[in-house]
Amino acid sequence: MLSPAPEEPLLLAELKPGRPHQFDWKSSCETWSVAFSPDGSWFAWSQGHCIVKLIPWPLEEQFIPKGFEAKSRSSKNETKGRGSPKEKTLDCGQIVWGLAFSPWPSPPSKKLWARHHPQVPDVSCLILATGLNDGQIKIWEVQTGLLLLNLSGHQDVVRDLSFTPSGSLILVSASRDKTLRIWDLNKHGKQIQVLSGHLQWVYCCSISPDCSMLCSAAGEKSVFLWSMRSYTLIRKLEGHQSSVVSCDFSPDSALLVTASYDTSVIMWDPYTGERLRSLHHTQLNPPMDDSDVHISSLRSVCFSPEGLYLATVADDRLLRIWALELKTPIAFAPMTNGLCCTFFPHGGVIATGTRDGHVQFWTAPRVLSSLKHLCRKALRSFLTTYQVLALPIPKKMKEFLTYRTF
Repeated sequence: MLSPAPEEPLLLAELKPGRPHQFDWKSSCETWSVAFSPDGSWFAWSQGHCIVKLIPWPLEEQFIPKGFEAKSRSSKNETKGRGSPKEKTLDCGQIVWGLAFSPWPSPPSKKLWARHHPQVPDVSCLILATGLNDGQIKIWEVQTGLLLLNLSGHQDVVRDLSFTPSGSLILVSASRDKTLRIWDLNKHGKQIQVLSGHLQWVYCCSISPDCSMLCSAAGEKSVFLWSMRSYTLIRKLEGHQSSVVSCDFSPDSALLVTASYDTSVIMWDPYTGERLRSLHHTQLNPPMDDSDVHISSLRSVCFSPEGLYLATVADDRLLRIWALELKTPIAFAPMTNGLCCTFFPHGGVIATGTRDGHVQFWTAPRVLSSLKHLCRKALRSFLTTYQVLALPIPKKMKEFLTYRTF
């Protein structure tokens, strides 16, 4: 299923912000979030000092590995009739903590949006949501850089944002005010629900690709799983020994991974709450004393688009890539002050953001999934664990389909 000897990630490109003279450069310069649009045609980067950069993808061709540009060229060509896309600078007026691209809106969403916003150009294109230091959320139209909406409700930093993958323009926000809020952009950005229950700052929110579940991680040892249909709490997942700071669902919604300051990633079955395995981040060169006990604290975790790999960023200055069936990393890359990571939607590249306001692009394993894995991924995209266990099939097949074996 996987290549026998993956190569170490290579640094393809590094983007650095310009230095605005009116600011103390080291203040609020962090890249807290990086994001690719779902179709791979845009990259967004919170480069510090209240600025978000929107960059057409791919980058200049000399930075792109073979086979990569072909995957994103179709979406780029679609825009050429309206003029080639250009890099944009969004001044958000506040420090930007969270970023999220919408999927391309479905036809009903386009009609509703056009009815509510007749003054805005055709919003059949992408939307970018930005979560700000003052609790505001600003909604931008990517193609034009126009500010469409201001969403108010949170009382503190909006740390993370997530759109439903279905294209319904439902947005979830996670905040330091210890709540999550659900917004419907088809209804002028109406707030439709407030989810309470966390006792600490909410760091991260992730919606399952099948749009059935929402995971939220706060400065607590447990993570919350919510129903996206009823907006009620399904269960708490307990197993970490310190604050959970990042979470992500697998592309088929069958797995959930959570990353913690306790230096571990836990892989869960979100349907049963079962803990399937733990991935421990041990230092390559351990210190002689206990002074750096938290040096491997996790900052970010994400799934690869085919669902066979994970990427993690930790405080020990390493980007790690893991294969799902192995308990040790298959590749490392040195990176300083990493804060976040995300895969390119078509694979082959990982983007990472740093405390210095930089973005780095790394090569990621490119794999041809086995037919066995493709079948599992297809089945699990619409079957829950309980539905799989009820099938009249051999036990070993059930174990494979529920990721108990690989």
